[in-house]
Amino acid sequence: MRTVKMSVSGRVQGVGFRYLTKLAADEQQITGSVKNEENGDVTIIAQGSQQQLAFFISTVKASPSPMGNVRALEIEELDNAPHYTSFDVLY
Repeated sequence: MRTVKMSVSGRVQGVGFRYLTKLAADEQQITGSVKNEENGDVTIIAQGSQQQLAFFISTVKASPSPMGNVRALEIEELDNAPHYTSFDVLY
């Protein structure tokens, strides 16, 4: 099991990005969370197998929202992360 933190910037707020990210995560059996940041970015914590995460990351890069546009994506490995049991939209 691998856990990553993704910082996503671009047109990612106000376009359904968090909810469509949750749908993608649920489809790919990814656990973790997604939330909007005050600076306009979105932060995603994603936990899954190497293969699941690779597919999920490619989905996020392409923007799960048709109205969204991912300009930059930073990925950080999280060691010793807690075990997540669901994927949640945080407010």
